[in-house]
Amino acid sequence: MVIDMAHYAFLDSNNVVTEVIPGKNEGEDGIDWEQWYGDFRGQVCKRTSYNTIGNIHTNGGTPYRGNYAGIGYTYREDIDAFVPPQPFPSWTLNDNVVWQPPVPVPTDGTLESFYIWNENNQAWEVSSGT
Repeated sequence: MVIDMAHYAFLDSNNVVTEVIPGKNEGEDGIDWEQWYGDFRGQVCKRTSYNTIGNIHTNGGTPYRGNYAGIGYTYREDIDAFVPPQPFPSWTLNDNVVWQPPVPVPTDGTLESFYIWNENNQAWEVSSGT
């Protein structure tokens, strides 16, 4: 029997994740661990799911807070989700809490091409590989 361990993210005053720790499962020992860890550290603490990426639970369970929190991610209370840093100013956050470019990545049917986003041109370009 595999038991998943809970993880908790600590937030700074701007709701940016400063640290993520493993911890007790919610309700274990009759304690609200999110509150307990937050009180103990004197920081806002939010539980995060190691198995949630892009608002999808990797093991088929219920997704939790959009994404597994990482250092530098922002907790957005309005959507109750952890949001990774925005890669480029032109990219927008979709309903799955994933940043999307204004132009889809080209698909040329090969693995030979590696594309990189050019923010100035608002276009994907083939990387030279150097």
